[in-house]
Amino acid sequence: MPSDSPSSSSSSSLPAARSADFQAHAQRAREVAQRQRQLQQGQDAADARPSSGASGGGSESGQAVQAGHHDQPENPLPAQHLKKPGSEADLQLAPRFAAQDYRGSGKLEGRVALITGGDSGIGRSVAVLFAREGADVALTYLDEDEDAQETKRCVEAEGRRCITLSGDVGDPGFCRDAVQRTRDELGGLHILVNNAAFQLHAQSIADLDDARWDMTLRTNIGGYFHMARAAVPHLPEGGAIINTGSVVGLQGSAELLDYSATKGAIHAFTKSLASQLLDKGIRVNAVAPGPVWTPLNPADRPADKIAEFGSQTDLKRAAQPEEIAPAYVFLASPCCSSYITGIVLPITGSVGAI
Repeated sequence: MPSDSPSSSSSSSLPAARSADFQAHAQRAREVAQRQRQLQQGQDAADARPSSGASGGGSESGQAVQAGHHDQPENPLPAQHLKKPGSEADLQLAPRFAAQDYRGSGKLEGRVALITGGDSGIGRSVAVLFAREGADVALTYLDEDEDAQETKRCVEAEGRRCITLSGDVGDPGFCRDAVQRTRDELGGLHILVNNAAFQLHAQSIADLDDARWDMTLRTNIGGYFHMARAAVPHLPEGGAIINTGSVVGLQGSAELLDYSATKGAIHAFTKSLASQLLDKGIRVNAVAPGPVWTPLNPADRPADKIAEFGSQTDLKRAAQPEEIAPAYVFLASPCCSSYITGIVLPITGSVGAI
């Protein structure tokens, strides 16, 4: 928040200014309390939806590990297949993104973030937590209008502005337009989150035709490159770029050959761009999640494969988006990570996943 300077205010005006500040903070506190009640109601509704598996501490017996304030969904997950690109609104078990126990403290106050793939999954949760920390948000998405509007509603419920931008991140022109519209409509750009991705399993390299290979690379690593190239000239000193990598970029995956290749490329791109932007004071980092319950996977695999999604991790369950998003806040916030650049942060649900 701007502070008064000696040249713009006198001692006689300070009581009125402080009173105005108090009124603003009181109003904000009332809004936050109302938002928290709404989120709790939404979480209670999500808890009432079908899920299975016992809650508990987890062990070698195969029971899922629950280490947070609230138990998260366990396997088996709903055996459901979605038509690509996948809509969060269609999931039988709604991903948990609201992070009801997360309290904002102004870490991103006055900043503007552009999040690709921000309509659902990890992107939605990041958008909500960024807003809770004081940032205005622009989000890009392909064509999932219902999901994008729900994310916009959730960001605005946090008291921040949000714009939605529909288009293909594999198109350099769209990336340039997205950056320009963000600056024009929200007044600047401080944080870029590259998160949009395409994923499809294949049993054999013979099943990967040229069109599929090109689409995966164009969307995943191409989209990150084009968006970063468009954003960098406008990011100020203290700005941040956060890329979404993956555990399969660290370990590989036999059935995700093209996707794994792009995620490994994203990790190398992150480190290289971090080195290039050091002198500009712009930090570049990546988060490498393990399995996370989002529309991406039910839109990729057959329903019978989805029921045990995430059970192969040491924690014996998939993560929820709200368990991943705080890492993005950490890497975006100068007060948390001003000495961190060029890292790939694994959040994989396993001990030896790097």
